[in-house]
Amino acid sequence: MEFVQLDISAIRQSDSQNNAYVLLLNETIGKRQLPIVIGWCEARSIAIALDGTEEPNRPLTHDLLKTLGDSFDITVQKIIIHTLIEGIFHASFHCKHTISGEEVEIDARTSDAIAIAIRYGCPIFTYEDILARAGIIINSAREKDEEFSLDGEEDKTMEDDNISTFGLEKLKKLLVAAIQEEDYEKASELRDEIKKRNQN
Repeated sequence: MEFVQLDISAIRQSDSQNNAYVLLLNETIGKRQLPIVIGWCEARSIAIALDGTEEPNRPLTHDLLKTLGDSFDITVQKIIIHTLIEGIFHASFHCKHTISGEEVEIDARTSDAIAIAIRYGCPIFTYEDILARAGIIINSAREKDEEFSLDGEEDKTMEDDNISTFGLEKLKKLLVAAIQEEDYEKASELRDEIKKRNQN
């Protein structure tokens, strides 16, 4: 089957699903785009790796996997989004032991596979038939830099002490982010504000 290489175009918050994001992948040569719904944690991990400026206090899961791979001379050569069943994409990453030359294909959630691909700097592929079935045509190049800063908006609001101006949904997202970053002081403040709103 014919491979099509994909590049990450943007990450957007889903309009239809709470705490979900849409990862947009463009074909490297062409105008089609593959939208994939992913969770908040995976979206954050992908955005952090793309941005390259934020250093989490402790390694994220995908960073840990990269460290393990490096420690045992394992590299990831490519990611393949190989199957689409009932609207769910399935992927695999293709690993190689740099000393023995042994190659292994490992099944993975698409969001995890892409988060790992970014860290290894390896290409992302899908099959032409998947892109033909699930791809959409890009009408303009309007999806650019603004989407990669998934945490940018969150971080700015986290730094702003006036949390009383935020909506309830925003507060809940900030609470999840604070707990993940182990900023328990901020998490406590957000939790109290959410509790206060729910009592009113």
